[in-house]
Amino acid sequence: MLDKKSLRIVLGRTADWKELAKDCVAFANAHGGRLLIGIEDADDAPPPEQRIPEDLPDTIRKKVGEQTVNVFVLPQVAVAENGGQYIELTVSAGRSVASTTDGRFFIRMSDGSKPVVGEEILRLAGERAAFPWETLTSMAVPRERLDREKLRAFCDSIRASDRVKQSVKEKTDDELLAHYLLADGPWLTNLGVLCVGRREDRARLGSAPVVQFIKYDEKGKKINKLTWDDYSLNPMELVAAIWAEIPDWRESYEFPDGLYRQIVPHYDATVVRELLINALVHRPYTQRGDIFINLYPDRMQIVNPGLLPLGVTPRNILHASVRRNEHLAKVFHDLGLMEREGSGYDAVYETLLSQGKQLPEIEEGADCFSVTVKRRVFNLKIIDFIAKADATYQLSQREKICLGLLAQHEALLATELCRLFDLKDTASLKPWLGHLVEIGLVQSRGRTKGTTYRIATDLIRQLDLKTKTTLRDIQPHRLRQLVIADLEKYQQAAIGELHVRIGSDIPRRSVQRTLAQLVAEGKIKKTGRLKQTRYHWLAD
Repeated sequence: MLDKKSLRIVLGRTADWKELAKDCVAFANAHGGRLLIGIEDADDAPPPEQRIPEDLPDTIRKKVGEQTVNVFVLPQVAVAENGGQYIELTVSAGRSVASTTDGRFFIRMSDGSKPVVGEEILRLAGERAAFPWETLTSMAVPRERLDREKLRAFCDSIRASDRVKQSVKEKTDDELLAHYLLADGPWLTNLGVLCVGRREDRARLGSAPVVQFIKYDEKGKKINKLTWDDYSLNPMELVAAIWAEIPDWRESYEFPDGLYRQIVPHYDATVVRELLINALVHRPYTQRGDIFINLYPDRMQIVNPGLLPLGVTPRNILHASVRRNEHLAKVFHDLGLMEREGSGYDAVYETLLSQGKQLPEIEEGADCFSVTVKRRVFNLKIIDFIAKADATYQLSQREKICLGLLAQHEALLATELCRLFDLKDTASLKPWLGHLVEIGLVQSRGRTKGTTYRIATDLIRQLDLKTKTTLRDIQPHRLRQLVIADLEKYQQAAIGELHVRIGSDIPRRSVQRTLAQLVAEGKIKKTGRLKQTRYHWLAD
């Protein structure tokens, strides 16, 4: 994790040591990170003439120590390519829960420090206690007591990976065990037992993954069940086995497409594998519980034991990046099975929307969370549309996700897109919209929060997308006539009553703006305040 801070936060009257302490606590409670003090947010380097006072690193170390508990920092003076100096403040990942000295807790999420309050503090303490699980050797399994076949397969895959440096590939098998923290001295770590240990030792872990696949018919009766519960497979092998042994993954739709037929899988390999990998890599290995794959006639549901990592919610999971099992994630990354910097949900969103399907439904229960993927193709035309748009304009992944969402709706407000992507403001939409408006695939109307985005009208007609018709993008003069007609009929109304009658999918802000204009023109009269406000028709 990386963040930049102005030098003003540690110098002179503008020094804000509490703000710096908050960010250090947040980094320590996550996975550590670096703060570059002396580089502004919008810049990539410090001013060329900037020089750091000699005593500043010691001052920072002392002040952060006075303001925090269980936070360990290392401030050093660094020199940028342009000659300017800045402070590189390294914050170590804490083994215990970090806090400020006045009893506040924070955790780093995306580009901000999020307060941890209430029951979340207990969750944070639990996750901190589980943090070193991967590197513990408490089972006392000797290094020599491993599965030689699994070790050979692991080492061969690492040496064949294009994600591993040549210096790592040249290590011996024993050196690779230490490099990936699968062994510590003469003992296998918990991670080592999980990945290259023998079946009986993996079973003794108590939390090695067990997966159950259950298929239901239309009446909810179980018609097939498969289990992987003998602990003979490590997590990497489980992914391949589950994909290979469940025949339902090979089922697909066939649609006519001119002289050819278009095939759309019920559940795409990318979606299934990403969800399985996330379930295996990000589960809490200090908690028992099976992973369930429930297959219904219209949907697939994967249920994982344990809650989402602290700070990750069903709303922000698309762009939140929290690795619960850091070293297992590195193993999966280096083997080419996952992207280490993300959760993989971006690939799931892109695939589903490109295939004309709905977004996954993510729910968090008392001690588990589930991901549900619908089987039905929302609109076959969307598949061709996004494929051709991508081939023509080489869209980014975020642009394809945004385009897929808009293709399933007639129009979406900027605020609605922000809600779907869990963005803090409409300015954050820019990376998602990319160049879609400039190249003419998307049309926009309005300003700031009231901006409406939709697929270009001529493309909707040309491709026969059959998007659902709504009043969300109604033109101002038509909305004005609707409001006038309603008030002429009912004589007076509260805004809520009027809004429901003329169309609740019309943005409330647009209705408010129209009413304000009519009041200013003397067409209607406004009485009351707040919830008692009423709008009255004035007869000509």
